[in-house]
Amino acid sequence: LTFVECENRVQELLSELHDIIKDTQKQREEGNNNLETIGKTHEKMQGEAKLSTYFKQKLRNLYSVALDDADVECDLLKKGLDIIAKIKALQEEKRIAARLSSYNPLDDQPRKSMRRGVLMSMLQKSAQTLPLWIGKPNEKVPPLCGAVSAGPDYIAKPGDKVAARVRTDEAEEQWILAEVVSFNSSLQKYEVDDIDEEGREHHVLSKRRVVPLAQWKANPETDPEALFPKGALVMALYPQTTCFYRAVISKQPTTAHEDYSVLFEDNSYADGYSPALRVAQKYLVVPKEMREL
Repeated sequence: LTFVECENRVQELLSELHDIIKDTQKQREEGNNNLETIGKTHEKMQGEAKLSTYFKQKLRNLYSVALDDADVECDLLKKGLDIIAKIKALQEEKRIAARLSSYNPLDDQPRKSMRRGVLMSMLQKSAQTLPLWIGKPNEKVPPLCGAVSAGPDYIAKPGDKVAARVRTDEAEEQWILAEVVSFNSSLQKYEVDDIDEEGREHHVLSKRRVVPLAQWKANPETDPEALFPKGALVMALYPQTTCFYRAVISKQPTTAHEDYSVLFEDNSYADGYSPALRVAQKYLVVPKEMREL
């Protein structure tokens, strides 16, 4: 899609989202009215020594309606979340298109870099707005939800954020936060940009050196199996940086809005680990070589 087509589609989706929000509010009000009726029915029953057939049937009908209301509201909310995800994807397309249109490989002028505070704020917002996985009862959590890794055949899309293992100028290996530019299916290699260099630092890497980041948050209350267990060894994005370092899970999040508590390996401390630091679900990965340990 062109920039204008993306913008028009975003406006269409925003209109759809507005309608769904209104429908959701209407459905919620109807559901609340039914819940109030259930409460009043229970109050009337308190004066009876024995539950009558009338009240038993009435409550059965009311609870059946309440369950249906909840299902309808849940479906509306899921549709709204799907639209939000589409809008975010289109905005990402617009951003990539704008970046590519301004890119000139023959231009040797240094590009204006983003202020570090702005970059850190963007990374934090990206983690906070990571969509929460909401599945149906007994539905399996998908790959790239929380700690669930992608399959071996998964290919990250252009614009996706990944953890990438690169070789520094000092010939050291380092895991950095990067953005996928393209994937060469013939060579099975990615081209990625260092997120901290705004496209000025390109790397061509094998699939083994690239780990996609989570695309959904796992809900600790409904899908605890999709979280890294306490004591697990991971690569975690160190706060206020764009580099991943080895760390151990100290505490899992207990709600969808909480972060992990992790201990980074650090020889400057007596026990070999830093004090506990908070890291969002999005910025924890386990490379293949760590899974093989």
